[in-house]
Formats: sequence, structure tokens, C-alpha cells
Amino acid sequence: MIMMRSILSLLALILICNLVFGQENQSFFVEGYTDQLSYLPGDQVHFHLSSSEDICHVAIRRLGLENTLVWEMDSLPVQMQHVPERASTHGCDWPVTHSLKIPEDWQTGYYEVSLQIDDEGGTFVHRNRRSAEGAMFFVVRSARPGQNTKILLQLATNTYNAYNNWGGSSLYGYHGRANLQGHRVSFDRPPRSLFYRWEHDFIKWAEKNGYVLDYAVNSDLEFRPEVLEHYNLVLSVGHDEYWSTPMRDHLEAYIENGGHVAFFSGNSVCWQVRSEDEGRALTCWKQWYNMDPVYQTDDHSKLSTLWGHHLVDRPENELTGVGFLHGGYHRSHGQFMDGSGAYTVHRPDHWLFEGTDLQPDQEFGGKHTVVGYECDGCEMTLVDGLPEPTHRDGTPDNFVILATAPARWHPDDSWWYERWDKDRIGHAVLGTYTNGGTVVTVGSTDWAHGLRGGDDAVEQITKNVLDKLSID
Repeated sequence: MIMMRSILSLLALILICNLVFGQENQSFFVEGYTDQLSYLPGDQVHFHLSSSEDICHVAIRRLGLENTLVWEMDSLPVQMQHVPERASTHGCDWPVTHSLKIPEDWQTGYYEVSLQIDDEGGTFVHRNRRSAEGAMFFVVRSARPGQNTKILLQLATNTYNAYNNWGGSSLYGYHGRANLQGHRVSFDRPPRSLFYRWEHDFIKWAEKNGYVLDYAVNSDLEFRPEVLEHYNLVLSVGHDEYWSTPMRDHLEAYIENGGHVAFFSGNSVCWQVRSEDEGRALTCWKQWYNMDPVYQTDDHSKLSTLWGHHLVDRPENELTGVGFLHGGYHRSHGQFMDGSGAYTVHRPDHWLFEGTDLQPDQEFGGKHTVVGYECDGCEMTLVDGLPEPTHRDGTPDNFVILATAPARWHPDDSWWYERWDKDRIGHAVLGTYTNGGTVVTVGSTDWAHGLRGGDDAVEQITKNVLDKLSID
């Protein structure tokens, strides 16, 4: 009997603690997403928000050399929303919390939406002041494309989504629920942005040096290809890894018609994705390509795996000049961790190197590790002591190798591909080719780190590309 009373007393104490302190243990959060990735001035942005509080503060800033506050609301009503089981793959389906008409005077750019809630620490205890923050983003395209600049920066938003594991899954197993890799990711959920890692550094440098950029996102190349006709130069910066067939078709047609492209990026156009839900979701089966329903058909051209896979037979080299199959990692994933992070120059007389004073076999960019993380290269051989493409991997006939650095795949990433040469050493390759228009590639995700650090050679090469290829 005494034991029973003790148990009842303990249960009563637990109940009282839950009633008094329960709020202290509740999730305290605010988050959301927008209904599209890019808009024009005059378009309506629909915000889909969820929060543990009923009021949040919202601030919108355009990010660049200066982060400019353009809109703010102190007390936006919000509610907590249910998170569906399939949120990561098929979206949250939250209702619209607020709509905003983009003012006509908002300039093209990347806009970050900051969300913040706070309280007094709890209903009964008041343990100091608590706050929580969330963030969303969207891009404003130019209302007058090509009038203020002939350079279009398209942001790698497909890659952002591929790495977003909110709701359970991304296209990677290392941070998926139960370490399982997903094959479909939705944009209709709180986003993850990689903007700060590469593109922001490039943009700040460009604005500081007087370059004007117009903005778009990956999916604009697929669903709004007409925007390309207004520009002389299209840029890819950082980690532009996931491309759909229409994106690639449209950019290749742009090049054939005389348009120029600069890939200040690495691991570019590596995986083929298929857009679904009118562009609000991406499918990519990656190394599990035999699970893709397309695998069961006679047409493997849309198989959502490596562009360089022999069943797809459309290596990214045909577009970018280089590819990840002949690249790999440098100072990342355990590969070349003692590498210099620099390119070695092979042809310093090329126009890309004008004004740099670089000499044959000289290195540049190592101080800021511009060769880093993920790198693209091509199959090559030495001719009179200089590297030349073999062209067996799809690299265009007139591609010129200007500088290289060693790179290598990690075995865990490569041994699933039955035609992989085990332990092959590849390269990050800086080079260029012409096919109507000119394509320049640097073959490394981390080129923008040299711009952030003020590397003289990296800055001059970037200026040479922008100045030469953006003119009529």
C-alpha cells in the first residue's frame, strides 16, 4: 500500500511539473518557404510560414556588397502547421500566411527573408528572453533583362535543394532519416541555401569592382529560356551540380547561337535531374539508377544519374569542357589533403592570363585554396611536355588546357560505377573552348574564395573573362 501511494505521489508530481514547466520543453521555432524561387517586380510572393508562436517579425534584405533592408513587418500573424510524413519529397502544403507584391523599384538580386520570434522565456518561469530565427530566400529577376548589363548570373538552386534534408530526406544518405538517401526533393518546404558559401563572395567582389549582374535561378533556364537571348554571358558560380535536360538543351543552344558561358564552378552539371510538380520538385536516383522507372524503358537519355554514365552517354564535358569523372576532390573527402590548393599554369600566353605576369609551371591561388572541395577535369595526355585533351571523354575538339591541379574521387563515391578505373588520379582543369560562343571553365567549386581573399591572379583572370565575353 505504501509503495502504491509513493507511485501515485510520483505520478502526481510528474503531472504538476508537466503542467507548470511543459511549455519550457516545447519546440520553439519559426520557419517557412515561398511559392516560387524567382519573381519579377510586380509579382506576388506567397509566404508559407509555421511557428510555435502566433506573431513573428519579418525582414527582407537584398544581399550583395551591402545587405540592404527593403521591407519589414514587426507583427505578422502565424500559426503552427502540421509537417506531413512526405514533406521532404512532396512538400508541406502549408497555407499562405502572407502575400507581398514586389515593388517595381526592387532591383534584380538575391533576397533573404529573415524570420524571428521571441518571448519572455515561458509562461510561469520567465527564464530570460528566448528568440528563434528562420530564413527563406527568393530571387528577383530584371524587369528589363539585358538593359543594364549583359551578364546573367544563374544561381545553383537545384543544388541547394539536393542538399536540403528538412523533413527527412535529401539526395544524400549521410544526413537523411535513418541514413537513407532520397531520390525526390521538394522546394515546398523550408529551404537550405548554399548562397553564402560561394555565390555571395562572387557577387560582393563583382559589385565592388563595378560589374552589374542580372539574376536568375536554375529552373529559369528550364522554364524561361527566352531570358537567355538578352545576355552575352551566363555565369555559373560555386557548386552547380544538378541540371535537367531542358536546362542543358537551352544553354547549349544559346552557346551554338553565339552566347558565352563561364563556369566559375566545379562538380558542374554532374547529375541529371527531372523537374516535377511544375518545377517544385526534383527527381534524381543517382547511383541507384536501376531503380529509376526510366531504366525499364528503351530510352535511357533521361535516366536520372550521372550525365557521364554510359547509359546516358551525354558527358557534361560536351557542355562545360570538363567533368567530375576525370576530376574529383582536392583537400576534401580525404583526397590530396596536403595539396597546395593552387593551379599550375601551362599556357600563360593565353588571353585569360593577360595582365597576370604568370609564368609556365608557376602556381597561383594556393593562399586561398581556390582548388578545393570538388573539381572537374578531362582525360589528357602530354604532348611536347604540355597537357592536351584526348577527347575520348567528350571534351570538345578545340578545348585548351590552361592550368591544372591534381584531384581524385573517393572510393566510396566511385566504385558503384562499373566502368570506373579504380584509384584513378584526375585533375581540376582550367580551360576554354569555342562552339559558336566561348565557354570558360575553372574546374573547381572554390574559385570564389580567391576573389574573397583578394588573390591578384584570380581577380585578373575573372576580370578578363567578364570584360571580354560580356561585350557585344
